[in-house]
Amino acid sequence: MLRLLKAAAFGLLLGLLGNIANVYEDMRKLEEHVGLGLLFHLRGPAKAPADAVVVAIDRESSERLNLSNNPDRWPRSLHARLIENLSRVGARVVVFDLYFAEPRSPEDDGALAEAIKKAGNVVLAEQLRAKEITSSIDADTGPSGHRIVETLKPIEPLTQSAFATAPFVLPRIPVRVSQYWTFQTGAGDSPTFPVVALQLYTLPVYPEIRALLSKARPEQAARLPQDANAAIESAGASRFIRDLRQVFHSDREVGDQLARLAVASGSNHKTIGALISLYTGANHQYINFYGPPRSVTTLPFYRALQLGTDGANGVPVDLRGKAVFVGLSENLLAERQDSFHTVFSTTNGVFISGVEIAATAFLNLLTNTSVKPLRPSHQVMMLLVWGVIVAIICRLLTPLGAAIGILLSGAAYLFAASYQFRADAVWLPIVVPLFVQAPVGYIGALLWDYFEINTERKNIRQALGYYVPEDVVTQLARNVVDIRRDGQTVYGVCLFADIAGYTPVSEAMTPRELSDVMHKYLEATFAPIHKHGGLVIDLKGDSILAIWRGSSDDLMLRRKACEAALEVADAVRRFNQSNGAVKLPTRVSVHAGTIFLGSIGAGAHYEYGVTGDTVTTASRLDGLNKHLGTNILVSAEVLRDLTDFLAREIGTFLLQGKTQPVVAHELICRAADCADRQKTAYTTFAEARQAFERREWADASEKFTQSDILFNGDGVSRFYLKLCAEYRSNPPLGEWNGTIAMDEK
Repeated sequence: MLRLLKAAAFGLLLGLLGNIANVYEDMRKLEEHVGLGLLFHLRGPAKAPADAVVVAIDRESSERLNLSNNPDRWPRSLHARLIENLSRVGARVVVFDLYFAEPRSPEDDGALAEAIKKAGNVVLAEQLRAKEITSSIDADTGPSGHRIVETLKPIEPLTQSAFATAPFVLPRIPVRVSQYWTFQTGAGDSPTFPVVALQLYTLPVYPEIRALLSKARPEQAARLPQDANAAIESAGASRFIRDLRQVFHSDREVGDQLARLAVASGSNHKTIGALISLYTGANHQYINFYGPPRSVTTLPFYRALQLGTDGANGVPVDLRGKAVFVGLSENLLAERQDSFHTVFSTTNGVFISGVEIAATAFLNLLTNTSVKPLRPSHQVMMLLVWGVIVAIICRLLTPLGAAIGILLSGAAYLFAASYQFRADAVWLPIVVPLFVQAPVGYIGALLWDYFEINTERKNIRQALGYYVPEDVVTQLARNVVDIRRDGQTVYGVCLFADIAGYTPVSEAMTPRELSDVMHKYLEATFAPIHKHGGLVIDLKGDSILAIWRGSSDDLMLRRKACEAALEVADAVRRFNQSNGAVKLPTRVSVHAGTIFLGSIGAGAHYEYGVTGDTVTTASRLDGLNKHLGTNILVSAEVLRDLTDFLAREIGTFLLQGKTQPVVAHELICRAADCADRQKTAYTTFAEARQAFERREWADASEKFTQSDILFNGDGVSRFYLKLCAEYRSNPPLGEWNGTIAMDEK
């Protein structure tokens, strides 16, 4: 559960990172360029609705009509013929993506104005002069950087004759076109000509919209004219559209209510819904391209002139009730000025014409299928949820499992995003979730695991360091399997310490009290061992086994062990003085020799420890302390060549269970700390031992008695006095070299 909570917290951070990244303009441009582009490519080309047709002013038409390749030089009477022909075949709306800003011959201009007026359904393009035009469009304010200076309408006769004039500006190459204005803020919120074309195209449903509005908001309906045509004729189409939009913007809930009423009425609800979506939406839209150039039904200009005539044989296009967009359109590389880079340009290298983009925008508005980014609040929540999902996968699975999980979940996310885009043109973010959050989450989880494992490893190493040597800890960290079978035969000095009378003390205390006392005791005794480089290798009950190890016999190791033995005795003395009634007298023994250091055990249980005769001898020496009444016994192997300690040779003993005798010495103190009286006592004891080994029991007894007096009570002297008394009646048999056999530990 704790790991899951940590993963969730990591996920929230990942979600926060995604939302922060999503705020940056460069990331949003990348999302638009890469993410939206990927969704288009996954969807592929789509069939464009048949409600709009592009009449292409192209090179083929120039050649067929024997005209200049520059459309600005085409006679305007030719456009008049086109309008007349389009009216004859039943086109509902005609939009010219051409600028008629300069007058020509009165005959040409008059002919075009007459044709436009007679048709009554022609929308002309206004030219915008801008200081700056970029493709960066803010989610709230639209394209940043647009600074419109003035609007250039077509010449007066054409403006007066047209249903409406409207601007439509797109950024130039190499900027990829993804969005367009619905209402040009730099030109006084003027509706662009895809919007004007939509309003003209859907004008027949205006009475129904007003009737529904009268039910939902009577006071708002009263602000709208009864007759749309009369209102447009008196105030202009742009003013009529802005007034209609203002009604929806002044009351944000009216759009939803009107849409529900339209669905309930059952007639024209899709068209009404499209208008409501336009008027309640932002000033800009993302274009839902249908595919490469000519995805929208396209008819060359010269063939459009033949519609409804005898020369129209083989022309299958039916323009009845459709919106016709007239403008420059070439299915070639960007040779014309009015050509633009889109998401599908990377597929075939062909740019799309501005007039086809306008027709695409019109179809998007009519069918309410413009690309819809997630609302900011939904996007924030989605990135948070996705961050948590990524974090849980990365934190709860192994690195390989996490990598596979991320790939699978990323594929599932991409499939869902592609499905949403294909079905409803909903644009889920791609770059931030898949290329920012997912890799950052995976790498972050790996780093988190690394730091956690590294911390755990340090803690384990530190903990193991209390029990085993540093090099063994390193070996365990590298290969825990081999350590079970591995070990070292080394030279070692073993220090064995044991509490005298531990059992009665433990019986008199509760386990908790005994634990507290032993903790203080071990803290006191461990300190000198660690101080002199010893390693406490085993701790059982009241016994301590410490070692000093080396590659060979080392005088320095033996000296350190002796220093530690003396200081352990001093530490115990201080402990007993400060611990009230509880006394823990301690016996210490030291022996040196070859030891095996490694893992001991089988199956699933191993302990790190030492084995060998050296360890056994050290333990037996500790037992000898009990019989002799001594505090510190060391073997002759330990004291060899050591001259800076005062010790007395106790004798040669065949310890219980051993076959080889050991020469034992009582370690008294450092040589510099000894008093003269102590030295006299040691001399007397040595003389007594010599008499003992010569079997002069009476003389030996006399000298051991003197030694006992000089030492103010000496357990070793009394031990020998007892032996002298026994040997007087039962002397050792055969050749005897002074070795004393011990039958007890």
